[in-house]
Amino acid sequence: MIPTLILFGLLFGRWWRPSLIAAALGWPILLVADGSMGVGPALLGASALAVVNTAVGVLVHQGIRRAVRTTSS
Repeated sequence: MIPTLILFGLLFGRWWRPSLIAAALGWPILLVADGSMGVGPALLGASALAVVNTAVGVLVHQGIRRAVRTTSS
């Protein structure tokens, strides 16, 4: 589960705000839809972890982008 969200952040890191919002809303919906979790307070924690993991991917994406931009100028 964690690598999926990091990969999501890596792929869509250019659009970091929508990516984080999608992770915060989409991941808990997916967990409830497939029956992994029920609706409850733990779902808020799952949403927070989804945002953190996606943010890691976004930060790596942004770092690589910045490094490429710096070296090419």
